[in-house]
Amino acid sequence: MPEEKTQYFYSQAVNQALDEELARDENVFLLGEDIGQYGGAFGVTRGLFEKYGHKRLIETPISENSFTGLAVGAAMMGLRPVVEIMFMDFIALALDQLLNSAGKLHYMYDAQVSVPLVLRTPGGAKGGYGPSHSQMLSSLLLGIPGLKIVAPSTPRQAKGMLKAAIRDDNPVVFIENKRLYPTKGELPEGEYTLPLDKAELLSPGKDITLISYSAMSLVCLAIKEAVLSTGLDLEVLDLLSLQPLDQKSIFASVRKTGRVLIVEEACKTGGVGAEVAALIAEHCLDALEAPIMRVAAADAPIPSSLELEKYVLPQNDDILRAIKALRDY
Repeated sequence: MPEEKTQYFYSQAVNQALDEELARDENVFLLGEDIGQYGGAFGVTRGLFEKYGHKRLIETPISENSFTGLAVGAAMMGLRPVVEIMFMDFIALALDQLLNSAGKLHYMYDAQVSVPLVLRTPGGAKGGYGPSHSQMLSSLLLGIPGLKIVAPSTPRQAKGMLKAAIRDDNPVVFIENKRLYPTKGELPEGEYTLPLDKAELLSPGKDITLISYSAMSLVCLAIKEAVLSTGLDLEVLDLLSLQPLDQKSIFASVRKTGRVLIVEEACKTGGVGAEVAALIAEHCLDALEAPIMRVAAADAPIPSSLELEKYVLPQNDDILRAIKALRDY
């Protein structure tokens, strides 16, 4: 029998990427709340403080604007800071630094400075964390010039993209969905990185394209398996990069199937799905055999009640209804 390959949690993949980059480059350092001896709110930095000490893992006060600004300055001076924002909801407190400093300074100083900064943050809802600890705020960051935004859905993607992000000379926002931390997957052996601007075709198909990112990409994969017995062959495209979007891969898939459903956990209005839908309408209208459809969270805060949380977030039945409507159009 073939030897079973080791499976790693998503959180372990992120930890491995941080560990390897801290060891590889002395200019890499981490900063954030509770990332030291405690190991981070979700245990992602566990064991790194003991290995690298307080000069490489800097515990910060509860002041996201201040320590993100500190990281921007450090990056301008040639260091490579990796900031952890404990919950994505708190990224609003650092938005001034991202919008008016990290993303702009390279342009304002005529490319004489770069800002090789990574900002990691867990987004998305998980088990009743409530309205201020559950948001997927990808739409808040979309369209800020100078930022790269990535949202990997598997351990393999998370490790390869985080290593690439740390080595990139531009500011990168790295979104980790809280529901993904306990998911498992194989990791390639040895050194590897993954591009920050490419989508990944998780599963080819011929009937309908499902476009998604982060935890919802895995939901789309599971739905593909669930409907195979009906004869429906879905194609699942994982965006991975939210800014820039891999337009080439998106258009190729849509032109192949002629039908597209965009699925995301963020609110429906003004989100990644809206931008993808607009691009498809501009460039692939002639290939569409049905209207572009979207499934996303309701335009409402995430409730603390588990039952109400389900009501606000996109569910499998919502996706299946949209698939049926596209199939029957």
